[in-house]
Parts: sequence; structure tokens; C-alpha cells
Amino acid sequence: MKKYHALKTACRLTGIALLAAVSTSVFAHPHSFIDMQTTLMTRDKNLIGLKMVWKMDEITSADLLYDAGKATPDSVVWKKLAAEVMARVMAQHYFTNVYRDGKPVNYMRLPSEYTLSRSGDKAVLEFVIPLAEPAPLAGKPLLISTFDPSYFVDMTYKGAQALHLPADAAAACKISLFTPAPNASLQAYALSLDKADAPPEDMDLGQQFAQKVTLQCQ
Repeated sequence: MKKYHALKTACRLTGIALLAAVSTSVFAHPHSFIDMQTTLMTRDKNLIGLKMVWKMDEITSADLLYDAGKATPDSVVWKKLAAEVMARVMAQHYFTNVYRDGKPVNYMRLPSEYTLSRSGDKAVLEFVIPLAEPAPLAGKPLLISTFDPSYFVDMTYKGAQALHLPADAAAACKISLFTPAPNASLQAYALSLDKADAPPEDMDLGQQFAQKVTLQCQ
């Protein structure tokens, strides 16, 4: 079992920005991939929070699933793993920015709920980010982006179908997804970085690849 684990495990989760565990390998940038889905939570014509589902790739998930073993979903083992991963995500402000009219929309420091589970060979983190104050749906659009600033983790929506509106907001609101197309030189630079490299902070590399979600309501 130890031999199998050593062969399968290539990355270790360290605050969701992952570091390679196999020192003899060189990985292209990014090193980890997260498939995202988000549900915009509304109440009384206000946005009150974001419910996110992050499905990690097999290599990223390997250590977590190994540590979970055959534990049942409601076991203490899964709850401890969920708390560890969630603490790292919180330390990075959920990797998520919400803006309206160029000003940040604040959210609570703690999630209102979170779970970690298994889906085949992948780990799935689900959590809810409650806004500090309800944000009226009507008015200027709300802009939401989720990304790793260093671009070590590729955090991506596969398409607009990964974004969800509750039924009570669907009639008055439109949600759209913009995926940037960085130029060839920037893509080449990102791919040239190995696990020991870090792009300059003022470059905002991750943000240049980050998808943008727009919520416009009447």
C-alpha cells in the first residue's frame, strides 16, 4: 500500500496552492487543477452568499483520499480533513473577490457550512461564503472572480452551466461567464515556470488568467 501511495501521490495540499512532492520531477505551470461550480444564494431580492463546489484533480486529491481511507462520509476523519483544507482556503480569503462599481463586497470570515467528500478518485470541497451584508440584486452588476494569484492552481468553470441562480432570481437576473484569452507570450511565460519559481506579485499572473462572473439584475 505504501508503494502504491508513493507512486500515485505527486502533490501535497498546502493551503490549496500546491507544492510538488516528487523532487526529481519538473512540472509545467500550473501544478493543480480545480473544477468549480458556484450557486449564487439569494433572499428577498438580495445576494446573501456564494455556495461553491470545488472538485480537485486526481493527483491533488491523492493524499486526502489516502488519509481518509475507507472512512464513512460522516466520520470524524472526513470532518478533520475538511477543517484542515477549509482553514487553508480561508487563509487565502477563499481565493475569491466580489466587486460592485469598483468597490469590494465584503463577506464573512467564516463559512456558514463546509464539507469534504469523495467522488471517485477526486476530492470535493463544498462550502458557503456568506456576505457580510446582503447586496441588492438590482443596480450595477456584481463581478465575481475566483483564482490563485500565483497561478499554481488552475481554478476554472467548464462553462456557464457551472453557474447557478435560484428560481426566485432567474427571471430578473442574467449571469454570464467571461474567460480571458492571454496572449501567446504570457501563456509561454506561465508554462515556463516550474515549482520553484514564483511570478512577481505585482504581475498578478493568476488574475490575468482568471475567469470573471457577472451578475446583472433588474
